[in-house]
Amino acid sequence: MTACKTVSQLSQYHNSNVPRHGIVTLYGYPIEVLVERGHLLLRDGIGPERRHFRLARIGHGLRRLVIVGADGFVSLAALRWLSDQKASLVMLERDGSVLATTGPARSSDARLRRAQAFAHASGAALRITRELIRQKLTGQELVARNKLLDTTTADTIATLMAELPTAQNIASIRLIEAQAASAYWSAWRTLPLAFPRKDLPRIPEHWRSFGTRISPLTGSPRLAVTPG
Repeated sequence: MTACKTVSQLSQYHNSNVPRHGIVTLYGYPIEVLVERGHLLLRDGIGPERRHFRLARIGHGLRRLVIVGADGFVSLAALRWLSDQKASLVMLERDGSVLATTGPARSSDARLRRAQAFAHASGAALRITRELIRQKLTGQELVARNKLLDTTTADTIATLMAELPTAQNIASIRLIEAQAASAYWSAWRTLPLAFPRKDLPRIPEHWRSFGTRISPLTGSPRLAVTPG
């Protein structure tokens, strides 16, 4: 994960136009999806950086609403609004796992299903994997170089990224991704976390820096023990 936006978002204007591809992504907490006077109201963001959108029933262009996170609510009226407009709803956990989906019943596109079935044989799966990981590593390199000011880590990630074009299979690409992630998150380990001075006496010492991405409770990023 990099500290940058990787999906297209709506602008912060109250009456917003949906992007051309028809997909709107909401993130943050709390997320709110409800209906008011026939309009779909969307609210998301974190802290003071809240966004508020209003979509009318006519000309909205919405095809899919994606919610990342599980903090907030979606009203029954909003589900009905989406159904009436033949728009789908996808709710994802922050690690990308699917929590819930709804959507209109549509005929299956046989050409798309066939392309998906033959993705590995045609080489499309390998090309798609290369591009996804290339973009991810590009973001990590930029954060390490420009935000963390860690040239060594940024150069390591750039070197690993240069190996992607010659990777012969998805397993090799996943190994490159894992090596880059190890270098990237190591650069965050000593990053100090800022707290109000009056709260410092109550802050545990191990909370004052980002620390490792691996929780001692699970041996994975789940169940974090530090704010970072």
